Amino acid sequence: MCLVTNIQKYSIHDGDGIRTTVFFKGCPLRCAWCHNPETQKWKRQILTNQEKCTGCMECERVCPNGAVRIENGKAVTDHEKCTGCGECVTACLLNIREVAGKEYTVKELLKELKKDEMFYEESGGGVTLSGGEVMCMDMDYIEELVKQLHRQGISVNIDTSGYAPYENFKRILTYIDTFLYDIKAMDNEVHKKWVGTENTIILENLKKLSADGARIYIRIPTIEGVNADEESMKAVIKWLTDEKIKVAQVNLLPYHNTGSSKYSRLECIYDGEAFLVPSDEKMKQLSSLFTEAGFLKVKIGG
Repeated sequence: MCLVTNIQKYSIHDGDGIRTTVFFKGCPLRCAWCHNPETQKWKRQILTNQEKCTGCMECERVCPNGAVRIENGKAVTDHEKCTGCGECVTACLLNIREVAGKEYTVKELLKELKKDEMFYEESGGGVTLSGGEVMCMDMDYIEELVKQLHRQGISVNIDTSGYAPYENFKRILTYIDTFLYDIKAMDNEVHKKWVGTENTIILENLKKLSADGARIYIRIPTIEGVNADEESMKAVIKWLTDEKIKVAQVNLLPYHNTGSSKYSRLECIYDGEAFLVPSDEKMKQLSSLFTEAGFLKVKIGG
């Protein structure tokens, strides 16, 4: 089984048509702007709306691991001790605690994903597997899932950072319609600073995917102070062109901070407070660089 944090229906930003996006839990990267921090760790976690907490102590009383305590009238969770069992969620009188991460068998997830099959057919959509990093999940599970979806005529997209062994990509390549592939920064030092790792394996995997005939949408999170400038985008364009990467579409994804509240609910620090949203004019300017370089399909947003 794999842990899933969310099954988002009627998604129109994760590939073509109307899609259902599955967010798997667990990621080897630590992007400073991550808007789904609850997908980062490889275990269930508890989120708490501390602003509404009255310090009633019910969560502390029922926790079997001593992971909850009351400080200054608010519940505080020790996430190292917490196993995500959910006892505190059940006990919470105000319903301000929730578990991030639910286990699904392939059969259970397939049943859920097939509920909107009619919408996929009518819109040219399907299912998108995201994360976390889906390519770092149990690949026996992922392979069986995409194989079953493919057999039933449901389009499957993979939303990936590319940071995984290429063998994982090879295992499922036959069953995937489109890879939504992130490029966050071409400069290794910039990549390490904001993402926590080098980009070498990411770029190598992208070259291999292209050579193996995969359909690829390049997706670039566009963030002021990181890569929302001509120099950064021209570096991406040059690399894609020099390496002859077959790109079906480029998506420039303007930064947003809508996920920042999740950090406080996880009781951790958001490193993206200083990031700014690029202006519409800036996004159009950056988009035009790709168009002028000969990329046939360039979109702002998903």
